Amino acid sequence: MTPPALSLAPRPDEKLSALERLEVLCDPGSIHLLRTAVRSTGMGDRAVAGDGVLTASARVDGRPIYCFAQDPSFIGGSLGAAHADSIVGVMRAAGRSRVPLVGFVQSAGARLQEGTAALSGYGRIFREHVALSGVIPQISIICGACAGGGSYAPALTDFIVMTQSAAMFLTGPAIVKEVTGEDVDAQGLGGPKVHEKTGVVHAVAPTEVDAALMARDILDHLPQRAGAPVQQWPSVDAPGHAPDAALPATDREVYDVRDVARALVDGGRILEIQPKFAKNIVCAMARLDGRAIGIVANQPRCLGGVLDAASAQKAARFIRTCNIFGLPLLVLVDTPGFLPGLAQEQSGVIRHGAKLVYAFAEAQVPRVTVMLRKAYGGAFIAMNSKDLGADLVLAWPGAQLGVMGPKQAVGITQRRAIAASDDPAAAQDRFAEEYAREHLAVTSAAAGGFVDEVIAPHETRSRLIAAYAGFEDQVPTQRPTGNVPL
Repeated sequence: MTPPALSLAPRPDEKLSALERLEVLCDPGSIHLLRTAVRSTGMGDRAVAGDGVLTASARVDGRPIYCFAQDPSFIGGSLGAAHADSIVGVMRAAGRSRVPLVGFVQSAGARLQEGTAALSGYGRIFREHVALSGVIPQISIICGACAGGGSYAPALTDFIVMTQSAAMFLTGPAIVKEVTGEDVDAQGLGGPKVHEKTGVVHAVAPTEVDAALMARDILDHLPQRAGAPVQQWPSVDAPGHAPDAALPATDREVYDVRDVARALVDGGRILEIQPKFAKNIVCAMARLDGRAIGIVANQPRCLGGVLDAASAQKAARFIRTCNIFGLPLLVLVDTPGFLPGLAQEQSGVIRHGAKLVYAFAEAQVPRVTVMLRKAYGGAFIAMNSKDLGADLVLAWPGAQLGVMGPKQAVGITQRRAIAASDDPAAAQDRFAEEYAREHLAVTSAAAGGFVDEVIAPHETRSRLIAAYAGFEDQVPTQRPTGNVPL
């Protein structure tokens, strides 16, 4: 990647102008501004050229894009009719050219002085985002307070990057206090700490410069448009340590699955998406032998890697994004199953779990699953099993695959024998070991065709590289639909 250059190198904590924001994102000298003289007819003497937004064609790493940056210095970046016309125009240009769209968003919402004309502008912007969904990559960079339509529009894009000082909310703190009596500031209402937990935001950056660089990094892993190839870079070796080095000696201990992923991919580098939302599953982009891929992995470090409503929802949206933009999927599996309980049932785990199953089953991109340690019950199926259409399922020796964990299984099947023994705990352990050998051994799953091959962990990277190279000319049987917010 070619690092961008700033014409006015600001301090890290300094707010950038609309033009400076575009300069950080785009290649030096590549920006060509559009509609700079347009003015709103409804603002009288207050009208300014550009009406509070800059739109442009430009390049990122030599690749053409269209972009815009709202200017909060003019009526808080509020959206009026001319402002909306400029954004809609650049969106349509991106759609016609089939190139990515990136927007710097900082807006107080619909401009009060223009009434329904401003509201109409948001309606038109929403419609264009939906029209472009699943066609070209759309990235929103939130640089300050965004209210109303200023938060809805980014939510229709593929990725949202937020700065530490930014905030997104449908109604601001003053209105919230007036209507509900709740006293909360902008950060408490819709700052990054809030939206990292809600899953609204995909990444948080310390400054606007970092946010722009993060958007460049995301673009580097995406094609210009759906159906186009993602640029391939020269292969870079993995760090060198064995991928199973992260795994502890016993199954009862946790580990960080990101360490396994880093041991497999080029340079040990992953770009994690929504890292603080549903932390029991990891979604990330990376490169393997120079090829961009998407990674979905159970995270034993959080809730033991169990699947729940939030993790299923997070993974399903990421899988759909990868499918739309042609990123092969690598699925690393180590999960005890779906989280049981009243809270999960009431949160709609069935509905959200179905989204995960649906996303994998409809995916047309090459999909490889690696069973690391265990996969039980419905989670075995849901995590890209052969029956959902995985192109290749590999497993490490010692992995356990089956309907239920051994202790839980014998707690049901051997309940009476365990209760009648002198040492119930020891008896349950003994029965569990026998059950695991007879019913959960990965060799049995391989014999039944549910696993294609049992491999040594150190072989994993080379097997993955060979597999994806073999899938390179795989032709999708159907075109993906739009990237619907889940």
